Amino acid sequence: MRLSGICVLICCIVMFFMPVISASADTSKVMKNQPGTPKRIVSLSPAITEALYVLGLEDSIVGVTIYCQKPPRAQTKEKIGTLMEPDMEKIVSLKPDLVLAMTLTSPKELQKLKNLGLKVVTFQIPQDFSLLCDFFLQLGRVVGKEKDSQELIKEAKDRVAVIVRKAASLPKQKVLIQIGSKPLFVATNKYFINDYIQFAGGTNIFQDAGIGSVSMEDVIKKNPDIIIIATMGISGENERKTWKRFKTIEAVKNNKVYVVDPDRLCSPTPVSFAGYLAEIVGLLHSKE
Repeated sequence: MRLSGICVLICCIVMFFMPVISASADTSKVMKNQPGTPKRIVSLSPAITEALYVLGLEDSIVGVTIYCQKPPRAQTKEKIGTLMEPDMEKIVSLKPDLVLAMTLTSPKELQKLKNLGLKVVTFQIPQDFSLLCDFFLQLGRVVGKEKDSQELIKEAKDRVAVIVRKAASLPKQKVLIQIGSKPLFVATNKYFINDYIQFAGGTNIFQDAGIGSVSMEDVIKKNPDIIIIATMGISGENERKTWKRFKTIEAVKNNKVYVVDPDRLCSPTPVSFAGYLAEIVGLLHSKE
């Protein structure tokens, strides 16, 4: 499985167990002590990395995790390990004035960084579009880009509202989004991805399936109109071939089993969420 595919499954499962809070308690404290725009930022999250690029802070980023693939330019930045096992020695050597993380990173690891005198801000992983906007605003404040983040959020919300209005008049489609296999994992209403389905005019057939572990028998019984597989490359194509064996499922009969980029589902910004939502609408309501 690609790194991004692993990241999607890990992030989604962790989100299920998280409280719905936009940013952790230490955010306001750091905001008071961190005037202006930081000059040397280490990001421990793909979502944070992409958001920093959107806010125009590419030159301030000195280190990212191996999972930080978007935008492609982020892949050229110094690597500081994984989001759950950051390389402390490498991070310290980069001399950051700010380290940004999501709660997926171990509090113990983050405390080590604080004990070394580094400023660390931790955000909760957003569980829906509204909380994504809250996170983006909090991040903007922390890095001295509050006005920019507010403007981008407004543009994204306006665009999403237009898409939702248009999608509301389209026929409802029963949708399954697969985020893992062996065992089969799907997106439920506890996951961020659920907003893509609802906003695009679909019905998540497994919205009440808890953490999202389901059986193939469950899928056949619920009979989705659309199946979206959140993994790329050979793995994604193999999963699509697997689904094609179940010819009684409407999505299979009508050739509506799609493979999508997991990075775009896992770590969007408000801006990219709006853009990708338009594409999801196209998948759900395609007449092909």
